[in-house]
Amino acid sequence: MSIHPQIAEILSTLPAPDGSPLDPAAMRAGEAAQVAPPGDRLPLHAVEDLTAATPAGDVPVRIYTPVEADTYGVLVYFHGGAFFLGSLDSHDHVARSLAKESGHKVISVGYRLAPEAAFPAGLEDCYGVVRWAAENGESLKWDGKNLAIAGDSSGGNFVAAVAAKAHDDGFFAVTHQILFYPSLDLDFDVDRYTSLRENAEGYGLETAGLLPFNSFYLNSGADPADPLVSPIKREDLAGLPPALVITAEHDPLRDEGELYGQRLTEAGVNTTVSRYAGANHGFVQNFAWIPEFSRVFQETADFLTQD
Repeated sequence: MSIHPQIAEILSTLPAPDGSPLDPAAMRAGEAAQVAPPGDRLPLHAVEDLTAATPAGDVPVRIYTPVEADTYGVLVYFHGGAFFLGSLDSHDHVARSLAKESGHKVISVGYRLAPEAAFPAGLEDCYGVVRWAAENGESLKWDGKNLAIAGDSSGGNFVAAVAAKAHDDGFFAVTHQILFYPSLDLDFDVDRYTSLRENAEGYGLETAGLLPFNSFYLNSGADPADPLVSPIKREDLAGLPPALVITAEHDPLRDEGELYGQRLTEAGVNTTVSRYAGANHGFVQNFAWIPEFSRVFQETADFLTQD
């Protein structure tokens, strides 16, 4: 189907890319200016900023407690932003919705960004916080059952990489992985996936912009041939946690997400791939207020509670 009309209307107001160099500082400032004031945010029982002490260093986290309860499942969330954008604030509304709909305590990770922090700093921060959550289960009131990881776009990349690192380290506490339109292959050959050509222009994220946007990460030492950088290149996916892969119909990254889900299934991993018709890349962050897309949070909650 065509792009959702409300998304199309907003996209029509955006300036076309002019090919000028990307300015991380200016783009981060623009992102910060769009953050809703605290009084306009989805209310929860508690929201607390803490610092997680990890082997990678102290990592800022924001912990969302949906309701008062004796115990909780825990979901660790990695925001998107092409490895150089995004923050605890820019994705605060996503974390709140995940907490409210799932009933899980959500830990959002303020990982270090490229280009200031070279690979694998951000990935190590994310993995460190997952280990920290497991080690601090008593203070978090973790129920000892669900310890899920979730992320959107580049955050979905970190989900896949963290799941692989945990498996290889013999750390089997991670119970679910949730990838929202993940960026899983940082080799941007336009002939690699049909969606890179089908959705090349006019849908927000453009194929021609993938390399410039990810260049801050790649130039910091991230090798696209490394499975921790391009998780779809991991040869053996057996033994990874059950997965929910959410894709968008009008997204250049659609096919790599769906291929990853297919490969997980072939490796014996319980996997659900769910494509959102009429959606574009970033819809969980930008367009979840549209009723057809808000169900993504309920689908996530259902995945976390299924046997």
